[in-house]
Amino acid sequence: MNPYLTIIIGSLLAAWFLGLLSDRLSARAMRPAPPEELADVFDAETYARSRAYTLASMRFSSVSETFNTAVLITAITAGWFNVLDQLVRAAGFGPLVTGLAYIGGLALISAILGLPFDIYHTFFLEKRFGFNTTTPGTFVLDRIKGLVLGALIGGALVAGILLFLAGTGPYAWLLCWGFAVLLSLGLTYVAPTWILPLFNKFTPLEAGELRDKLEAFADKAGFELTGIFVMDGSKRSTKSNAFFTGFGKRRRIALFDTLIKEMNPDEIVAVLAHEVGHAKLGHIRKRLVTGILKTGAIFYLMSLFLDSKGLFSAFGMTHMSLYAGLVFFILLYTPLSLVLSVAANALSRRHEFEADAFAARTTGRPEALISALKKLSASNLSNPTPHPLTVWLDYGHPPVPARIRALAATPR
Repeated sequence: MNPYLTIIIGSLLAAWFLGLLSDRLSARAMRPAPPEELADVFDAETYARSRAYTLASMRFSSVSETFNTAVLITAITAGWFNVLDQLVRAAGFGPLVTGLAYIGGLALISAILGLPFDIYHTFFLEKRFGFNTTTPGTFVLDRIKGLVLGALIGGALVAGILLFLAGTGPYAWLLCWGFAVLLSLGLTYVAPTWILPLFNKFTPLEAGELRDKLEAFADKAGFELTGIFVMDGSKRSTKSNAFFTGFGKRRRIALFDTLIKEMNPDEIVAVLAHEVGHAKLGHIRKRLVTGILKTGAIFYLMSLFLDSKGLFSAFGMTHMSLYAGLVFFILLYTPLSLVLSVAANALSRRHEFEADAFAARTTGRPEALISALKKLSASNLSNPTPHPLTVWLDYGHPPVPARIRALAATPR
């Protein structure tokens, strides 16, 4: 059997199996009563809904992942990647347009196959538990905007990579790396102004107690905020969140309107302090550097396999091409991607603990962040007792009870 095919099929099946095993173990790890750290916010009814939501989400994930894995393995073994290649080649365009059509076609097929799952998740699963507020019109517009942005941004990225690979020799991967990094940084810079407002409305936080407290904390922490905005998260869901976006002079914080509705000013200041902690402790810079290095490693490894006849043979291809090689390498990269994802999640969880401790120290009120975490956990019906394998595989944040215990032990 083709060794590349063995690696790809084996890694896809391993990732699928780990996902199913993780869900099964987390289901068994559920307790009949909430952990003591959350007993005051999870009454019997809320905890029952949390368990039901977690189990329903696991079942949905199992079905969707099984479907996706089965379709992908079938596409590989049945030669469907070659069929699509023959179709786009028959159009008679040049290598660049053909490559864009091939990769764009795969992306469109993936979106179409995933659409029924998106619809079910949004309008049935999330609605059943009272989260969904998305209208059919908003849902359709979101998908259209996403496809257009994906075509423009993804098309520019793929086109640049293909041009560099075709015309710049053995060190083309360096130019691809630089181009991808510059494009990513540019998007991060313009996203707050040009991209995010396409999907949500961002309104400056009005003057009052909350804004005064947020600005006072930022000044105390020596952190410059260029804007505090309220995002209409309730347009799509009742779930709450807050995040930083952009960098430099375009760095701003966005607070979901649902977050402002359910938390008091001190709790929101604690949430801001946590996010500021990520910046002040260098987490954002470390993630950026790590991401840049990871991108470079990916492009270097890609350069080693793009012209591998064995890799193309694994997919039943009758022609070799740079654009198909990009797709096949991404699938060959699956096992390494899984390992790096686990490592990245472990680092992220450590950073979350550190940012929590920063918030507790700088506000002098760890109980405010504890209260905020409790409210988020209860209102979002999160699973407070995931199995360690699930945390290891999927969690970029530690489980809430562990964060509460760490905060409670933080010196004032």
